[in-house]
Amino acid sequence: MTTPYQLYYWDGLQGRGEFVRLALEEAGVPYVDVARQKKGMPALMASLNGDKVAHPSFAPPVLQAGELLIGQTTNILLFLGAKHKLAPRAEAGRLWANQLQLTIADIVAEAHDTHHPISTSKYYEDQKKEARARARDFREQRIPKFLDYFEGVIQHNPGRGGYAVGARLSYVDLSLFQLIEGLSYAFPKTMAKLAPSYQGLFALRDKVAQRPNIAAYLRSKRRIPFNESGIFRYYPELEK
Repeated sequence: MTTPYQLYYWDGLQGRGEFVRLALEEAGVPYVDVARQKKGMPALMASLNGDKVAHPSFAPPVLQAGELLIGQTTNILLFLGAKHKLAPRAEAGRLWANQLQLTIADIVAEAHDTHHPISTSKYYEDQKKEARARARDFREQRIPKFLDYFEGVIQHNPGRGGYAVGARLSYVDLSLFQLIEGLSYAFPKTMAKLAPSYQGLFALRDKVAQRPNIAAYLRSKRRIPFNESGIFRYYPELEK
């Protein structure tokens, strides 16, 4: 396609928008990260305004593709996967990929809640005690539970090749890359300890990072660094 996609997501954050960026970068299709452009924030807010668009989203990310305005990360990836050969052609395979992406969304939400367990409207500093308790449970119980599941998906994939779905890369693999990277940033000691038990996941992370389009993206200024305003945040006290 010659007309760029318009991606609406908060400026300065990887967040949930990063899962969409990775798919667009791997597909090698042009897109505009709207909020990073001049006057981008008013355009982003307009995409959420029910008075201006027929199908407003509750929150970013939102992808504009021609006449379509698509919200929710998993929904956007369902669209991009079919459009750019990042998902199986068969319905059963597409549904399986969507199911896995929804499960990734579950752990991403739990990762966010480690630093904001009480309220998103309060600062982290206002809920540090609760965050320590939530993070401890997340590190000890929830991360292994989710990683066990995804490792099993890779190991039992009949397509082999070390991918999650079928015999070639899909958007699910890109999202698992981002999940492992994000967890490793937020909980480096925990993930270093767990890594030997999840060789399939970490091998997939390395395989994705080496793909030409992704490697170029990771080296570029388009890749926003992890920071303490996003979903995955590093607070040393949350690993104690």
